[in-house]
Amino acid sequence: MKTTIIIITILIVLLMSTQALISRSTGKTEQQRYEVIERMGDFEIRYYPPAILASVERQGHYDASSGSSFRTLAGYIFGKNTTSEKISMTSPVRMKQEADTFGMQFVMPASYTMEKLPKPDDPSIRLKKFEGGYYAAIRFGGFAKVQDWNARTEELKAFLDSKGLSYEAPFEYLGYNPPYQFINRRNEVVVRLKSYQP
Repeated sequence: MKTTIIIITILIVLLMSTQALISRSTGKTEQQRYEVIERMGDFEIRYYPPAILASVERQGHYDASSGSSFRTLAGYIFGKNTTSEKISMTSPVRMKQEADTFGMQFVMPASYTMEKLPKPDDPSIRLKKFEGGYYAAIRFGGFAKVQDWNARTEELKAFLDSKGLSYEAPFEYLGYNPPYQFINRRNEVVVRLKSYQP
């Protein structure tokens, strides 16, 4: 019995140590830049500057399409491109659902221009400009499921309606952590604002 407790304690310590290292490593990953304009409880108004996205769209919904979409985009940054160049992973992964079409985007590192990025080998991947602008956001933790995204979307809608702020659908889901990170997880729902004046 005593040996079992010791083994379990060692495994827990190893797991927590590993998770702390993963969390620290994730914290060093380049994140899409933004400026917080206003913070109101759980909500933020942000300004995002322009960026470049590698984007893929699939017929279907989050549960069925997110895995294949991620693998396709990961292949591009791991070297499946015209110059076999490896591109650093950034965060967050941006996702959106429009009717029966699921879209996922990787934000390209800020050091790249459209001209410097290698072209994807996979024709389903599109490189496109993210125009930037003012966005409203709500943040939450844990492993996000579809019902979590939907619940936070409704919260964000209610907040915007209460403030008289108009927005442009679709709402986007932002995931910041790899699936093997169990602590300090970060998820967000964001939406572009119409005619926002800070």
